[in-house]
Amino acid sequence: LIVSNSEDRTIRVWDISKRLGVQTFRRESDRFWVLAAHPDQNLLAAGHDSGMIVFKLERERPAFDVLANKCFYVKERYLRMHEFSNSKDVPLVSLRRTTSNATPGIGGGPRTLTYNSLNKAENNVLILSDSEGGTYELITFSTESTGAGDAQDVRRGNALSAVFIARDRFAVLDKTRQLLVKNFQNDVVKRSTPPLAGVDGLFFAGTSGRILMKSEDRVLLYDLQARKNISELQVPRVKYVIWNNDFSLVALISKHQVVLANKQLEQLCAVTETVRLKGGCWDSKPVFLYSTLNHVKYLLSNGDKGIVRGLDAPLYVAKVQGNALLCLDREGKMRTVEIDITEAIFKLALERKDYAEIMRMVKHSRLCGQAIISYLQDKGYPEVALHFVHDSKTRFKLALACGNIQVAMNVAHDLGDDAWRQLGVEALRQGNHEVVEMSYQKTKEFECLSFLYLITGNTDKLRKMQKIAEMRGDVMSCVHNALFLGDVEERVKIIESTGQLSLAYLAAKTHGLEETADRLEELLLASNLAIPTVNPNASLLQPPTPILRTENWPLLAVGKSALSDLADGGSSSKGVSSIKVDDAD
Repeated sequence: LIVSNSEDRTIRVWDISKRLGVQTFRRESDRFWVLAAHPDQNLLAAGHDSGMIVFKLERERPAFDVLANKCFYVKERYLRMHEFSNSKDVPLVSLRRTTSNATPGIGGGPRTLTYNSLNKAENNVLILSDSEGGTYELITFSTESTGAGDAQDVRRGNALSAVFIARDRFAVLDKTRQLLVKNFQNDVVKRSTPPLAGVDGLFFAGTSGRILMKSEDRVLLYDLQARKNISELQVPRVKYVIWNNDFSLVALISKHQVVLANKQLEQLCAVTETVRLKGGCWDSKPVFLYSTLNHVKYLLSNGDKGIVRGLDAPLYVAKVQGNALLCLDREGKMRTVEIDITEAIFKLALERKDYAEIMRMVKHSRLCGQAIISYLQDKGYPEVALHFVHDSKTRFKLALACGNIQVAMNVAHDLGDDAWRQLGVEALRQGNHEVVEMSYQKTKEFECLSFLYLITGNTDKLRKMQKIAEMRGDVMSCVHNALFLGDVEERVKIIESTGQLSLAYLAAKTHGLEETADRLEELLLASNLAIPTVNPNASLLQPPTPILRTENWPLLAVGKSALSDLADGGSSSKGVSSIKVDDAD
């Protein structure tokens, strides 16, 4: 091959043996000036008037399809079969005589390979290539061959796309954008106009008689027999369509996007990547695993996603087998990559509310990290996240989130006053005033403590708070405690000590302390102050009587989830229990 560039705005590829140009790449507004080939990789760079482009001559993705325990793929002009169970890899059919383009490297390689899963009696594949503007080859072969033999039957034709639709039928999108249904003798049995404008590709739709059509910006599920549009989904430039084992879920893969849908083509979720997607497959859970240029990732139908592992080189995912991911590389070799999708299975169990499986994984799996903790918090499972956390601050926040006062109190001893304040708020919400009292004591919130003793009717501790206020020299706190205790004499004494004689006189006179009022009246006259007039209709300011005097209030009933029951070693039935639960870490 020779690659040349020119001022005529083209890059041309020439076959030396045939002395013919086999491919032309054109830019309408730029002339090409320089050209360089990568020494090791299948890359070419060309400089033009306004910039530079980097492109490939040969498609690097192997054409392959997976059926149950077998992978059929094309390598070095042979149709080969790889058995996942025993790693047996044998050539089945030589494609040297069947392919319609013998020029290596320029459109001669197959673009896609599709196996006919609807035909149980024989083996059929459709191989599509870009040669001559698009061609297909229908090949019937035997898997009993131990070497590279000839195909039992080969049928060819021109098409933009082709896909199996029944045991002995396949649909073809010809170059005039007409939809043809053909038998295996390559005869047209039905012709129609596609209902989707600008259709440029066909895919298997998971069941006989249906196809998926794609255009530039959407995918259409179409029933060929009824000639009826079933549903439509806006997904731009779909490249690959991958069904799960029972054809209930489908993944639509474009250059940078994966869309998961059900068999009626109703979208479940979508994820967009910044790098190119290379392919994917479903496991039996089902979890969708896909590869990018440098990662293997997972995606669940509810939209949850994550990274499984990194990759040194691009791989094309074929099948998940236990903890192994079987992939084809760019050389057409089957590679086995170890993976751990415990995180994905854990999230799937949460989605399905499989609490027994969740707790089994909590106890026996090595799930950890801030990502899984944040995920559990976002999904409303802080009690599960507690099992993964040893950091005191994070553990404290999770304990508050799930209402576990006991765990939060144990952790608060290692933290500062701010933690005790937060604990006090949560304990007050639940009615656990014993923990509230401890929180106020730790943070020295004396006013809050006094009010707590007032509403709980603990007059003994209120008197202690009165003495503490006197020792602290806090006059306002002394007044409040005297008011909470209903001790008028003490209140009058404190007011008098601050020089508020008129106010002290009013308080004494109103509450019937005549001797104290007479003494204060003399002091007022001696100070040339007016004697205040007492309102005869004034009501006495006395503290309310507590409704309930107990060690603790009736606690707020907190519904324990099945996860909490399982963590405590109980049954998985839901119930209501006290918030006083043990730290089951």
